[in-house]
Amino acid sequence: MSSRLERLIAALNASLEGRSVTLVEELGEVTLEVSAADYLSVAELLRDHPELRFEQMVDLCGVDYASYAASRTNSRRYAAVLHLLSISHNWRLRLRVHADDDAFPVIDSVVPVWPSANWFEREAFDLFGIMFEGHPDLRRILTDYGFVGHPFRKDFPVSGYMEMRYDPELGRVIYQPVTIAPREVTPRIVREASYGDVEHG
Repeated sequence: MSSRLERLIAALNASLEGRSVTLVEELGEVTLEVSAADYLSVAELLRDHPELRFEQMVDLCGVDYASYAASRTNSRRYAAVLHLLSISHNWRLRLRVHADDDAFPVIDSVVPVWPSANWFEREAFDLFGIMFEGHPDLRRILTDYGFVGHPFRKDFPVSGYMEMRYDPELGRVIYQPVTIAPREVTPRIVREASYGDVEHG
């Protein structure tokens, strides 16, 4: 482990003492996992603590662990994963928080902490159905307003539930249930009859 990572882990352990967190160093990266209840306060501490100073949130994405969740220590299905950067100390951190309820995943919004989270949280809401409590404008960002479901959930059908097409008789776009029959596409391999034969000269 590099001295930079050792200093980061020591600073995290000192500043987060007494909180229920999990800290993992693997493949030269540090991941901090927090509970949904502590998420917002830990985010503020990560930004404001002089020994940490994670001023910038680089990325936030939703994750659906689905059946993989059963093999992990945290069996919750939905999570938000953030990548943070400290410009002052030149180090990075991955922050992960799981929603407590798989049926209706809700996590606090970190827009008040890092305003750059705004559209990232909208994307995670749209594609995974994770609600971000306190978000200033939580609405779909990539799918259509009438879209049903969340397409990045692992139980969402590849062909979707609805399709849209232009109806010339009505003169407008209409929505209807998917009419594509699911099928398996296996490539057919065509080879010459002599393929693989070894000629001896």
